[in-house]
Amino acid sequence: QVQLVESGGGLVQPGGSLRLSCLASVSISNAVSMAWYRQAPGNTREAVAYIDSGGNTNYPDAVKGRFTISRDNAKNTVYLQMNSLTPDDAAVYYCNVDLRSLFVPVGRRGLYWGQGTQVTVSS
Repeated sequence: QVQLVESGGGLVQPGGSLRLSCLASVSISNAVSMAWYRQAPGNTREAVAYIDSGGNTNYPDAVKGRFTISRDNAKNTVYLQMNSLTPDDAAVYYCNVDLRSLFVPVGRRGLYWGQGTQVTVSS
């Protein structure tokens, strides 16, 4: 069973910063990709950051230049650094890991989600 545990969410003032962490219960060194999504009330879940096995990253225009995704394979952790936060960034943030790789043990292959961490941006 693969588990992802997010942390680092909370209340921050507009213009502030937060760093989210996602700790995996298994090695992520062979993960195809890792990503962060968010979902605000009444909205669909949207991707906000993506990093592949080669370290290539991608961001939607809404967060480009403000959010940075990174991964530490030795710690089985992916991070999301969020700067210059606005109320529009408030949402539940979810970590996503794609372990559908031939280099991952068969029993661990799959697409996994964390339980989410709440980010509130308010003065």
